[in-house]
Amino acid sequence: MTTTLLLNGRIHSPAMPDATAIAVRDGVVAWLGSDEVGRSQFPRADVTDLAGAFVAPAFVDSHVHTTATGLALTGLDLRPATSLRHCLELLAAYARSRPDGVIWGHGWDESGWPERVAPGTADVDAVVGDRLVYLARVDVHSAAASTVMRRAAGVADDVPLTADAHHRVRRAAREALTAAQRTQARQAALDAAASSGIAAVHECAGPQIGGLDDWHELHAHEHGVEVVGYWGEAVTTAAQAAELLAQTQARGLAGDLFVDGALGSRTAWLHAPYADIDEGCPAPTGNAYLDVDAVTAHVGACTEAGITAGFHVIGDAAVAAVTTALQAVVDRFGVAAVARCGHRLEHLEMVTDEQAAKLGSWGVIASMQPNFDALWGGETGMYAQRLGVERGSRLNRFALLASQGVPLAFGSDTPVTDMNPWATVRAATTHRTPGSAISARAAFAAATRGAWRAGGVRDGLMGTLVPGAPATYAVWEADGFDVSAPADAVQRWSTDPRSRVPVLPRLDDGMPTCRQTVHRGSVIYG
Repeated sequence: MTTTLLLNGRIHSPAMPDATAIAVRDGVVAWLGSDEVGRSQFPRADVTDLAGAFVAPAFVDSHVHTTATGLALTGLDLRPATSLRHCLELLAAYARSRPDGVIWGHGWDESGWPERVAPGTADVDAVVGDRLVYLARVDVHSAAASTVMRRAAGVADDVPLTADAHHRVRRAAREALTAAQRTQARQAALDAAASSGIAAVHECAGPQIGGLDDWHELHAHEHGVEVVGYWGEAVTTAAQAAELLAQTQARGLAGDLFVDGALGSRTAWLHAPYADIDEGCPAPTGNAYLDVDAVTAHVGACTEAGITAGFHVIGDAAVAAVTTALQAVVDRFGVAAVARCGHRLEHLEMVTDEQAAKLGSWGVIASMQPNFDALWGGETGMYAQRLGVERGSRLNRFALLASQGVPLAFGSDTPVTDMNPWATVRAATTHRTPGSAISARAAFAAATRGAWRAGGVRDGLMGTLVPGAPATYAVWEADGFDVSAPADAVQRWSTDPRSRVPVLPRLDDGMPTCRQTVHRGSVIYG
């Protein structure tokens, strides 16, 4: 047996909060304790001096789009754009540096620009001429594209690039990429995850997102980061559900199965109209892609087959439709049958007290993205622009859901937000609406144990550092986190030191830096 002994660190373990050493044997945590005892108990171990670093369970990102993330990392990132003009300048510079091939861009967000005007086809054409260009909005529910790209997708010049028109343009852009570009993008995305202390990601795929080709290519891509895949395609019978699961080898028929769109693109499905559109808008309350009957059929089929179902659901009307559907399935099969499946809802941004109580009683998992509030919350943020200040303050209600027993799993929805798990933890603890934040301990759990459980791993060990648990952890350099200092001097914001619960590094003065990521005993970064 091979044993590795890590000494002189601060080990985040509920089994021994004061541990400074950890031993790993054949990919499993074998022991925790003090340096002196570790040296005497494992005299032949390979010893690593942590030099005061912080060791914690590795993160899991509960909602990602791997290839799209890699394309943003290796392609044109428009998130830094501060105005329409700046956005087009970034596009022009990128086009000059890469005179051939399709231009795939991501991340523009006009809600933060002074003119609050999105780029249009004429704007893109004026910069790039006759080139294939696809520029996704930050929420990836609308886009701008060149005329050449629209024609390649069979989309007329005057059709807004949302819903099906957007899916067609994105498919045409994806088909213009080479196999090498797609492979490079996946590698870049998974490398970025590993370097961020992330050991596993939940890929939320589907026929309208990347298609089966991208799905199969991703699962054939060898990398140390574990990919837990969900396929978002609706079914109506248990036989269909079982057949589709066998065809895709997915963990469930969940993820981004769209009930509606996104608030930034004004495609989330609302009860009342958006606050910042004209009364003559053809869809003043957003888009409904699945109605209550379709949602009920899918959840019912998956429940009967014992398969995880789930949906992308953001607007209040969409959440109401899903809750109504789940109630019908509970009435038919019973709470136990529904809870066993671990059905999950992605985003779940607009939820009421009554809905939260029902979801908690049914064991439905909320896979959420705290950085949405950090980016778009507050009295002047995108939520307030789209919904008004009062309605916009009732989003991403982590504390409510947790109080009602709804299991939380946290992720990034990358490339929508950065794949930075500590930023996720910080955002959950600093919610812009008073009363909606949760503790650092709860946020960290949602980004580790909670995300493993949401992915179907419910052994009580994964996502913790206790003897017998898989050795899946990350080593961090954290400013101000001195291993020699007593716990109550190091950290007061994450836990009460008297609780004997391991503390977390401070996040108000900067983010910890990942030194190494290990998954089941294998080093995947550092």
